[in-house]
Amino acid sequence: MSHQSALISEDIEQYLNEHENKDLLRFITCGSVDDGKSTLIGRLLHDSKMIYEDQLAAITQASKTSGTTGEEVDLALLVDGLQSEREQGITIDVAYRFFSTDKRKFIIADTPGHEQYTRNMATGASTASLAIILIDARHGVQTQTRRHSFIADLLGIQHLVVAVNKMDLVEHSQQRFDEIVEEYKEISDRLNAPDIQFVPMSALKGDNVVNRSESMSWYDGPTLLEVLETVEITHDQNLRDLRLPVQYVNRPNLDFRGYCGTLAAGVLTPGQTVRALPSGKTSTVERIVTFDGDLEVAYPGQAITVTLADEIDVSRGDWFVAENDEVPIASTYEADIVWMHETAMETGKLYDLKLATRDMAGKITAINYQVDVNNLEQRHADHLDLNAIARCQVELTAPVPVDDYRSSPGTGSFIIIDRLTNITVGAGMIHQPLDSELPYEYREHSSKANVVWNRTSVTQDMRERINGHQGKCVWFTGYSGSGKSTLANALEAELNRRGYHTMLLDGDNIRHGLCKDLGMSEADRAENIRRVGEVARLFAEAGVIVITAFISPFRSDRETARELFSDGTFVEAYVDTPLDICEQRDPKGLYQKAREGRISDFTGINSPYEPPQAPEAVLKTTEYTQQELVAQLVKACL
Repeated sequence: MSHQSALISEDIEQYLNEHENKDLLRFITCGSVDDGKSTLIGRLLHDSKMIYEDQLAAITQASKTSGTTGEEVDLALLVDGLQSEREQGITIDVAYRFFSTDKRKFIIADTPGHEQYTRNMATGASTASLAIILIDARHGVQTQTRRHSFIADLLGIQHLVVAVNKMDLVEHSQQRFDEIVEEYKEISDRLNAPDIQFVPMSALKGDNVVNRSESMSWYDGPTLLEVLETVEITHDQNLRDLRLPVQYVNRPNLDFRGYCGTLAAGVLTPGQTVRALPSGKTSTVERIVTFDGDLEVAYPGQAITVTLADEIDVSRGDWFVAENDEVPIASTYEADIVWMHETAMETGKLYDLKLATRDMAGKITAINYQVDVNNLEQRHADHLDLNAIARCQVELTAPVPVDDYRSSPGTGSFIIIDRLTNITVGAGMIHQPLDSELPYEYREHSSKANVVWNRTSVTQDMRERINGHQGKCVWFTGYSGSGKSTLANALEAELNRRGYHTMLLDGDNIRHGLCKDLGMSEADRAENIRRVGEVARLFAEAGVIVITAFISPFRSDRETARELFSDGTFVEAYVDTPLDICEQRDPKGLYQKAREGRISDFTGINSPYEPPQAPEAVLKTTEYTQQELVAQLVKACL
């Protein structure tokens, strides 16, 4: 429905001309039903006089039977038709509403905000320039607020309007509004959107929606409609980098060859030198042809046909860019993917991908991390379910030009298509190309540094095949003098004799180098075992059977080490020698010094030892010979 202008009856041609040349703003509304989203849309249409009289009469009558606003007209009923369709099981991804004012035309995308409709909100946000995020003044920032803000930001929306609704229910309190603004700034600090505005309002009463509120005289900012009418969106388009993906090669006769497409970014003029990608061939633009005639200049969003001065090989899917534009050509890139199908995404599975106008095959090789849209936390994932969002590594079958989505959405986005059903199952926003063919993957860690896990070409499985056996860790634990080092040494000799690749990590030897900075306090002992566990894991990943001989007196430290290994690759060997026997042996004289008080925190004397509860091997040195114990160990670890 168009703006009710007097020109419609006085000079229809002038009205149509003005209407055609008005700016168009696409925006989305985010919020649950309780936040007043439906009422806000109804209020915008009603107060800007965008409702026909018969519509107003119908909802006035419906308000008496179905309304929730008492004696007032329930403007939320304007969109109740769509709600009833949803109740009947009709799938509607995004509902659109059109209206206009003297200054601008608008298209509202009414998008669901619940987590299970993430894909629907992403669809509506993909073409929007602005997002209205509703917050109930009574409840403040909620989980949905974070979810909506993250998705809007992910889709590159640069203008956010945080509409603090239902101010009438908090007595139009400025203090409450300021509290919500401060609360939301914790979210905004993590967003890339450069323009975030806050508007206190009441959609039910009409305060600060279209008309200024008399109840909130303390607010001197613009009303919501004033924000929508004045927000600057012309600079949102990328006019710097020329991008023209070729959709069709038009060859109606021998005298004409034109390259058709929609200009995704930049400004194109006749006489401009362009370069075709990925071939790299250059030529000069002769004409910019449209149905209405040739253009002297073309801007983003225009569908055009370009003719060149030279005959160069250009096909569907190729790009025209400026002669000096540095555009990476890559077969692997990093992207944020929204999964849109009930069948989970599988890494390594071949899909069809559509990037701009190019169709090709590719696969998701790794999931760096999945984003929890409720709290914005990153977590590990090995697949993506419906509505999941994740940062992934994508590998194509051939190198193509790659753009960052935030700088050029038209050429930095892609869809993923199932090869058997031809159904669109996912959508992606390219983050950056990957020069290396060995992308990193996300692994949870507690490192103080901002690091990732770099995957290598040679995998653990490949190393184990070369070695002829699986990488494992045999972890000896027991009192000092129990015989750990002796048995560890004997086990390594036996395994080495049988042709196994081994490495022995002895407690005293490690403290000569890797852990020479650590003392014998409880904290230092825990750090000692942590370091040894990490080194042991590296040896195991190299396909080596690593043998460690450490007192490791605390159960929790040993369990932490065990967690570094997969099932069946960690063998805990408890050297069960009574303390009095160990003290009688006392090969290093340590027990004597501990008894004399010259050594503090000595296990068994003035520091406890926690025996394993379920070790893979229990080695009773007082009952069996060394040879028998080694035979027992070989059975346990092979």
